[in-house]
Amino acid sequence: MPNFLKGSKAIIAMVHVGALPGTPRYAGSLKAVVAAAREEALRYRDAGVDMLAIENMHDVPYCRGAVGPEITAAMAVIGHEVKQATGLRCGIQILAGANREAMGAAVAAGLDFVRAEGYVFAHVADEGILEGCAADLLRYRRQMGADDVLVLTDIKKKHSSHALTADVDIVETAHAAEFFASDGVIVTGTATGHAADLDEVRSVAAVVKLPVLVGSGVTLENVQDYLQCADALIVGSYLKEGGSWEGAVSLERTKAFMARVKEVRGR
Repeated sequence: MPNFLKGSKAIIAMVHVGALPGTPRYAGSLKAVVAAAREEALRYRDAGVDMLAIENMHDVPYCRGAVGPEITAAMAVIGHEVKQATGLRCGIQILAGANREAMGAAVAAGLDFVRAEGYVFAHVADEGILEGCAADLLRYRRQMGADDVLVLTDIKKKHSSHALTADVDIVETAHAAEFFASDGVIVTGTATGHAADLDEVRSVAAVVKLPVLVGSGVTLENVQDYLQCADALIVGSYLKEGGSWEGAVSLERTKAFMARVKEVRGR
């Protein structure tokens, strides 16, 4: 099956799902969380974004490598509602590194991709050590009969120390992800909202055949540079009020951003 991201120049907008049941910030109404995610997704659709990704960003502090069934179930419900409401391609990430749970939720909700952390090598995230999960995740996907759900993989994950793999540069990491059958690699900055190094994006794009995505720090000012060398961009903070991931989706900012994207694509 052709990879729908290769050469797409797609904008994937982040739906930062409200705190879910059992987490410290949960406000007591899953119905309200689902409704808010659906509304956020519809604003993005109305502003013209290409695809969506849902993420449990408000579930701080994040569990390491796995979450409870209540989170998986809630994210599956939200993913289904978002996809049905918008009709857009949609993916899912469950923090932190809960990649098997994300795959299960994606299959249940009929989603198109998962974003996986800690796919190859190991690194120290703020949740602790995350180890490579490629073998387990892709075997689980095969067992689920879900080979059409793309696995997009962060390399040199943000919010992490990479001292353990300091002798392995980002290009080598991308090669390892490609060899381990990733469907796309994601290059990020050091933290949420921080710009990815443009030279790193170019270097990775030059050596792998996979789609290359930029996963943080995309703005109106740098979107042209990223679109010239990446296959797709994942955008969250810039599209929110005040440029903060915690803000509400700004229809005005998102429309202005997508207008600029369309200008760049037309060149």
